[in-house]
Amino acid sequence: MSDPESPVRMINFRRVRDACGHFDRETVQSTGFEDNPHRTVVVPTVEHPLGSPAAAGGGRSAARAGSRDRGVALPAEATPLRRKPVQQRSAQRVEKMLVACAQLIDEVGYDGLTTTLIAERAGVAVGSLYQFFPDKRAVVQELTLRNLDRFVRTISARFEELELEHWWDAVGAVFDVYLTMHREVPAFSRLHFGDVVDLRLLDPGKDNNAVIAEQLTTLISARFGIELTDLALPLAVAVEAADAILHMAFRRDPAGDDALVAEAKELVRGYLSTRMPADQPKHLPSPR
Repeated sequence: MSDPESPVRMINFRRVRDACGHFDRETVQSTGFEDNPHRTVVVPTVEHPLGSPAAAGGGRSAARAGSRDRGVALPAEATPLRRKPVQQRSAQRVEKMLVACAQLIDEVGYDGLTTTLIAERAGVAVGSLYQFFPDKRAVVQELTLRNLDRFVRTISARFEELELEHWWDAVGAVFDVYLTMHREVPAFSRLHFGDVVDLRLLDPGKDNNAVIAEQLTTLISARFGIELTDLALPLAVAVEAADAILHMAFRRDPAGDDALVAEAKELVRGYLSTRMPADQPKHLPSPR
């Protein structure tokens, strides 16, 4: 994301257009380029993997707007979009980029991913990609944030749909949602929640697992009336433990080794049963 304090340089929009492809009408109108194609403006210099600077509009206000629109509450700094697409055409273009990114990660991995490959697969000019993302990391970050949003929304919906008699039923539902996403959502098996890219990809202020734990704490607290303070630490520990065992399960079997998945569930439920408040049931059945 562009830093308002980063170095700036003068850019002529006609030259940028010729080098990078076309600008959509939102960009043209916001810059005044439509009225004066020779206009020269001051923009932050942003370095991208190909080594040349990319010009983009937007900034932190767009980032904050993007964060507010999510089902997951995250700080503005965690939002990788340089600007939020407003027109339907721009939104569709960004969606194509994210779909292309997911497909390519499954094919070549994060290390083999480039912005050029993403643009080619999405059928857009690479300059169009740089209007929204400064580099490949930002595209992957947005993809991962959307996966987190999907994860939380799906769990919330599952909590509403299922008859969850006890807290351990909720834990089982969380496992089921995670396993389904791992098996069915493009690139999720490679990215998970971003650790392969950056341990703090979701939020620059905390580890990815801490973000997941906070989201689950909020959902389970609301569903069963358990104080957030009673859940926060136990769920943070449970998420770390489950993450390690599930990684092991998927290393052994791309679909998830059933025996190890069962071990993860039993470990987490057994541990949490010793940390739940006194008014919560403790004699839970085995998940096997």
